[in-house]
Amino acid sequence: MVEERRYCIDVITQIAAVRAALRRVEEAVLKDHVSHCVQHAIASGDPDEQRKKVAELMNVIERSNR
Repeated sequence: MVEERRYCIDVITQIAAVRAALRRVEEAVLKDHVSHCVQHAIASGDPDEQRKKVAELMNVIERSNR
């Protein structure tokens, strides 16, 4: 669109749509991770594994909020 010299607002609208789609994919992958990997760590009863998964989850949430 930029190379075609499309109207700036149209380009920005498309960028916003792509960002929204990526957020939805990110949320779906995160939900899957929590419902499998994190849930497995909790069910395992292993405190080290639980701490590791919680720390990992917090790190990814922090990065996604930037």
